[in-house]
Amino acid sequence: MCRDLIVPHGPLFRKHTSASPPSAVGPEGLVFNPSTAFIQDALTVRCGPPNVPGFNGSLQASWTVNGGPLTTRHQTDFGEDGTARLTVRPLTSSDTGTYRCQLRNSSGGGNVFQQIGQFTVRERPLLTVNPIRRIVECQTGQTTTVTLQCCVQEPYEPRLPNQQGLTQVGQPGQGCITYSYTTGCADEEVSFTCQESNNTRFRSTLLLVFSTGVFVCRGDPEFGDGRVGDVSIAPCEPDEVGNKNATCQADGQWSNRQDNCVLFVLQNLLNTAQFLDSITLPAFLNVLNATTTSVSGRVVDSPANINTVVNILTQVANASLSTRITETLMGDVLGTINVLVDRDSESSWETLNNRDFIARNQPSTKGQLILTSSASSALLASTETITDALRDEPSFNIATPLIILNRTSFSGSFSADLNSSVVLDLPGPHQANSFITTINFDSLDIVLPPVNARNDTLTINGNVVLVRSNSSVNNVTFIFDIDNTTLRNPQCVFWNFSLFDNQGAWDSRGCTVVISVNQTVTCNCNHLTSFSILMSPFSLDLPFLDYITYIGVSISMASLVICLIIEAIIWRKIKNNSTSYLRHVCIVNIAVTLLIANIWFIIGAAISDLESNDAPACSATTFFIHFFYLSMFFWMLVSGLLLLYRTISVFGGGLSDGGMLAVGFSIGYGVPLIIAVVTIAVTAPSDVYFRNSGICWLNWEESKALLAFVIPALAIVVINLVILVVVLYKMLRSESMASSERNTMLVIVRSLAVLTPFFGTTWGLGVGTMTNPRNVGIHVAFAVLNSLQGFFILVFGTLLDRKVLSELKVNSRTSTSGTQSTSGVKSSSIGLGFLRNWRRRRGGYNLSSGATASTTGGTESYNNT
Repeated sequence: MCRDLIVPHGPLFRKHTSASPPSAVGPEGLVFNPSTAFIQDALTVRCGPPNVPGFNGSLQASWTVNGGPLTTRHQTDFGEDGTARLTVRPLTSSDTGTYRCQLRNSSGGGNVFQQIGQFTVRERPLLTVNPIRRIVECQTGQTTTVTLQCCVQEPYEPRLPNQQGLTQVGQPGQGCITYSYTTGCADEEVSFTCQESNNTRFRSTLLLVFSTGVFVCRGDPEFGDGRVGDVSIAPCEPDEVGNKNATCQADGQWSNRQDNCVLFVLQNLLNTAQFLDSITLPAFLNVLNATTTSVSGRVVDSPANINTVVNILTQVANASLSTRITETLMGDVLGTINVLVDRDSESSWETLNNRDFIARNQPSTKGQLILTSSASSALLASTETITDALRDEPSFNIATPLIILNRTSFSGSFSADLNSSVVLDLPGPHQANSFITTINFDSLDIVLPPVNARNDTLTINGNVVLVRSNSSVNNVTFIFDIDNTTLRNPQCVFWNFSLFDNQGAWDSRGCTVVISVNQTVTCNCNHLTSFSILMSPFSLDLPFLDYITYIGVSISMASLVICLIIEAIIWRKIKNNSTSYLRHVCIVNIAVTLLIANIWFIIGAAISDLESNDAPACSATTFFIHFFYLSMFFWMLVSGLLLLYRTISVFGGGLSDGGMLAVGFSIGYGVPLIIAVVTIAVTAPSDVYFRNSGICWLNWEESKALLAFVIPALAIVVINLVILVVVLYKMLRSESMASSERNTMLVIVRSLAVLTPFFGTTWGLGVGTMTNPRNVGIHVAFAVLNSLQGFFILVFGTLLDRKVLSELKVNSRTSTSGTQSTSGVKSSSIGLGFLRNWRRRRGGYNLSSGATASTTGGTESYNNT
């Protein structure tokens, strides 16, 4: 419809006194001001006044542009002189064409005053200079000549105003004029202004910085020469706008290079996109699709060009809020997006997703309805908004090489196989004539950074699916095909635009993994948006690591059982020496806690391998693994403290054996229990106690609960190392320590000196698997050392004690001698003899030599371990 405006009749209008024709044409056409206008300028069009008979009273003005209605950029009113005015601000290329104005009496009647005019909106002159900012080396007392170039697109003409030392070289060609500038050497800056000959308000500035300083960067074809810290600005290609800049470094290289060049045709589209409406949008989208497709190679190779197209799509999304998007328009949109998500654009998207780039290129949010601070997030937000504008469109499909859209009308429930890579199931009931639109992106993983809400870098391991519906949805199920089967720990996620100051990231809230089996992951979510799956690199799917772990744990558990059997054999022979007795208490408890921890480890591995997660079982398993591993370390601390205590109190006195046992059990079990209980109490209510990947071990990604194990364990390692240094120093300087006591102390020192660095190295590698999760070597080393801890306890805590070995040999000889004394002795007598020898004395390792006792009449005494 035309826009009508009524104004009272003024003195310039003559009263109609005689019959007039039903219509009249003004003697002159419309008046355009200014007569020449460019895109983005403002234009005023004047009509009338109708100084002809037949018009009186209030007037009504109707305007059309190219036969169509006016837009929000067109404003109408009447001037003080009675002329009807149409103001267009700002002009776009669509404002070129025929303007028609009709004036009539508002009271009715057939008289119409009409004026018509033609107007052409001119393309803005694009002036470029070369160089833009150049640092020029010169020598004192010598002249220096620099070549300059001023260019503009046809049909415009460029020129540089006359300036001393400036001389035109040759004739203009291809829209460019070349000049040479000669000057004496001085530390100064000289600027030049490139202008369009007939429209001098269009200009571009060129700056030369002359210097006699020390130049380290030389001969770069784009940025020339420079001193350390100089910033040089180079021009873009002739069909581009913007610039390139770099900084000269001390190593003689131009670094921090930034390419801000944008294709001129894309920049013009962006300028036009700011003023789109329902009338101009169809033609605009057709041109946008055709343009981006024709220059796709240059688009995907340039972060600046991609960013510009994303900004254009953001403007299209804003316009779609008041415009119905049709199948044809959506096809043009997806054709444009298909160029942006081409896998050849991966490096460009890496640049765009770099947070330094985002900080430098924060978009203006003035007048924007889509508020994002990253190009990747803006692209997805624009796509969602445009998809929502498919109101009342019938069912249809659109396919591009990398994108498939399906729009379907449904009632009740909905299920679909999206390109054989994603299955979607939407249970009912839903209202009749509900619509669901799905867009399956094959390569959006190169666009959206694989970062979750905790800023962990993960891997997008499936297609990204955008789902929109006009029906309320609180339960939707997806089955994703996995791209990379070597990764594990799937997470069902959606893109949360608000994270990281509107940069966006993947978020798992409202989405859960139902099952992961047969190279597929089933997800259930309680909302609709853009979904995918993340697979964590923190757990490498390397089968040989599992073999190493299980074989090592088996060896470790067998070693611990042997260790406990040996301790049982010699247990009643160690009471004579208090220090030896307390050391063996520590060894037994270290072996018991590690053995139980390994058993729970196997249970946890079995639970983790289940297809469905058993959260209560996994939580309980994590608690016991945490508690018993901590207990092992704290009993090592008790062993170290015993050593330190005995070293300091060499003259006796102090705590009794019973008192020291009470302290040992309080530290060995009480402190770990407190830490384990506090950890689960703090993290379990928020579901961040164990890993959300289903592994039954303390959470690291969300709550950092793993620190409740790592910090105490590594702290104990450090404390024991300090204790070893102190004890060795004391023993070397002390001469009052008894020989037997010194021997026992040396056994403890040797044991701690080996086991403490071993455990420290083992769990230091454990920290390495968290900080550098992709390093296979660290994972292998940790798996080997961690799984063989029991074996090391057997060897360095028990078998390398030569007194223990001697006692085992004595028991072996006794058993053998008892067997050889008579063939008529029953096996039960042999067994009873062994037990009698084992129990004979509680005060020390005193045992009869058995069959040889009648011959030698002697005894062997073992008073320390």
